[in-house]
Amino acid sequence: MIDSYSPPDVPLDVLHEDSDLLIVNKPSGLLSVPGKGPELADCLLTRLELAFPTVRLVHRLDRDTSGVMVFALTAYAQKHLGQQFENRKVKKTYVARVAGRLEPKEWQVDLPLIVDWPNRPKQKVCHETGKPAITDWKVVKANDLESRVRLFPQTGRSHQLRVHMLASGHPILGDPLYAPETCAAHGRLMLHAEELRVNHPENGRGMRFRAKAPF
Repeated sequence: MIDSYSPPDVPLDVLHEDSDLLIVNKPSGLLSVPGKGPELADCLLTRLELAFPTVRLVHRLDRDTSGVMVFALTAYAQKHLGQQFENRKVKKTYVARVAGRLEPKEWQVDLPLIVDWPNRPKQKVCHETGKPAITDWKVVKANDLESRVRLFPQTGRSHQLRVHMLASGHPILGDPLYAPETCAAHGRLMLHAEELRVNHPENGRGMRFRAKAPF
């Protein structure tokens, strides 16, 4: 459940547009797709539909996560991009600020995840019934209070980065679900999808799209 949804009133930030692809920098606080109920109807997809009537969803970012998203403008492009995500051909890089000094400087988290049913929409680590989830990290800089890190998800589970960092003892700052005690000091979830690499549906050419983290 999402409480007091107040999406930001900001213009669309289109990073790239061609006949097949639409790349957008999503702001924090805006749903990717509509939620249940009219109060959750405003989202990035519905805003895009006003300007790009043929736009089609390919993937999602959490409401509180900002950053690069790819949308399709044709049915063929949607299918092609969907297969790239399914086959883990898409390369994603996130930037996060996490609590404490993150060590070592490079590491891989391999912890299976599943929905925490009594506490939905939370997810949790479960070695018995969880689905495989793998995240690599590289520390950019760190002190005793917090670390700035790049995260490279190898799988695409719901809340994967947020739960993996929590399980590592270094929750992402400003996380209303997994580190609510840090929200007042930070104002937003300190997680941003910085870079996305995909192959163009029409010619297969590798393309890279970036949006600098606003924090």
